Amino acid sequence: VQLQASGGGLVQAGGSLRLSCAASGTIFSIRNMGWYRQSPGRQRELVTSCTSGGCTINADSVKGRFTISRDNAKNKIYLQMNSLKPEDTAVYYCNADLKATSFSSSYRNYWGQGTQVTVSS
Repeated sequence: VQLQASGGGLVQAGGSLRLSCAASGTIFSIRNMGWYRQSPGRQRELVTSCTSGGCTINADSVKGRFTISRDNAKNKIYLQMNSLKPEDTAVYYCNADLKATSFSSSYRNYWGQGTQVTVSS
């Protein structure tokens, strides 16, 4: 199982980026998928998450600017980031709890490789 994140880059303040994360490999069930971010000197922060019940923006600092969506058929999630600010600069990581097979006893946590988002002022 792999989580492949893409879509990061360099953008000016006020600009937009769209991140994608795809879960691939043998996957039986995904309990939740989401995005974390980490900037230098700071702890990794939960930004958004999606469960079977829906998607939530967890970080107050991005509410009203970021939108998360999920394509269950393709095992993908997307993070649309608008009105970006320099403080959004971070490495963004995709994360998921999933079972590879129906015989798996429990859900396992996976991390993607991270994608750099840099917002210039």
